[in-house]
Amino acid sequence: MSVALITGGSRGIGSVIAKQLAADGYNIAICYSGNEGAAQKTIEECKKHGVQAIFIKADVSNAEDVNEMFAQIKELLGPVDVLVNNAGITRDGLLIRMDETDFDSVIDINLKGTFLCTKAAIKDMMKNRSGRIINITSIVGVQGNKGQSNYAASKAGIIGFTKSVAKEYGAKGVTVNAVAPGFIQTAMTDELPDTVKDAYIKQIPLGRFGTPEDVAGVVSFLASEKASYVTGQVLEVTGGM
Repeated sequence: MSVALITGGSRGIGSVIAKQLAADGYNIAICYSGNEGAAQKTIEECKKHGVQAIFIKADVSNAEDVNEMFAQIKELLGPVDVLVNNAGITRDGLLIRMDETDFDSVIDINLKGTFLCTKAAIKDMMKNRSGRIINITSIVGVQGNKGQSNYAASKAGIIGFTKSVAKEYGAKGVTVNAVAPGFIQTAMTDELPDTVKDAYIKQIPLGRFGTPEDVAGVVSFLASEKASYVTGQVLEVTGGM
């Protein structure tokens, strides 16, 4: 049975992706940084689909942590066949007020983490001449957004990284794509004032916010054989925003 690793898979979009790939028949590994209870809950949900599932605490911006994580997954489940680079953070603020640490931490987790995990996964994928790498970027990486220069830079970097690695490893049977969500309904967005929500919805032709399931469905497609001739692409999940 194939193995899928979802970074940042304990909560939100990452958790829903993990459960979708479990439903698709993958053995699941997720990594988390802080909330072990949420990670345990996600794993229990994945196991309901009759697959093996494990969680590992790891800092994706730390090469030693990443290499140890991949070694553990290989020992317990086998080599990673599908990598979903989902781990990400925000440290929003206007440029003039943004601390250097706020910039560095976002780049380290979002962009460097994607680099380190991809580098760790690619060795076995090359050996097996098969693999799927799916990077979760953002529409902010395409369009930019006020108060998110660090986040936009990290997500734009992921897009360039995706396209470059796709060109490097396509001949080895590895596809590399990115998914760019727009405004996705989560616990955090639920807390926004109705006036703010209404303003956002007016920008979305489909007239609603996206759901984590909308994103997970696209990831499921990219991980499948149906997407075997798709690589180097950025699929926007934005409702046409």
